[in-house]
Amino acid sequence: MAAVAGFGIGSLLTPLLATQVPLKLAVAAVSIPHLIATALRFWLLRAHVDRKLLLSFGLFSAAGGLLGALAHKFASSPALAIVFGAALLLAGTSELTGAARKVRLHGAVAWVAGALSGVLGGMVGNQGGIRSAALLGFQTTRATFVATATAIALLVDGARMPVYLWLEADALLRLARPIAIASAGCVLGTLWGRRVLERLPETAFRRLVASLILLLGAYMLAAGIGAL
Repeated sequence: MAAVAGFGIGSLLTPLLATQVPLKLAVAAVSIPHLIATALRFWLLRAHVDRKLLLSFGLFSAAGGLLGALAHKFASSPALAIVFGAALLLAGTSELTGAARKVRLHGAVAWVAGALSGVLGGMVGNQGGIRSAALLGFQTTRATFVATATAIALLVDGARMPVYLWLEADALLRLARPIAIASAGCVLGTLWGRRVLERLPETAFRRLVASLILLLGAYMLAAGIGAL
């Protein structure tokens, strides 16, 4: 899913692992296979990264994500999940109906969009979905879309991994087996997903990403409402 849409590893693995361990530990554990798969995906698609988009939207998104993560403990998680879910539903619907293609983000607007998507994603703990939703506002090819989203994710992973290792080192060692299995699965999925991405027509790609964003939005909205 991540190899095709630019997000998905954290969205799927974190809630799954959180059924067995505390959520904060699940986030830290999933960050390891996430980093491995993201680094591999970046290497495979590095030639397609839009550097201008990375240095505008990407850097502001990474900075916003860190700020959002720091602000997470001061906000209501259920309420944020509802806002997050509603934003994803709006983004997915706009792309499927064609409304999103009438709007193009550039200049300072790209910086603001990057920062806002990063803050919201960081506060909820899931930046990939909202980042991909925001990236739909830019005119890119499917390869550039995924490559640039991957490069941004790699920046975020590089910033957060040392913190997780420092705070959760002992607990992560006890989860070495599921982390290794998840990492192997993510590597295989990345390699297979690249082949799928190469065969997808551009129009079908954007519709697929929008559909996945809609599903994630519906899940987050339901989870937020259920937690109230």
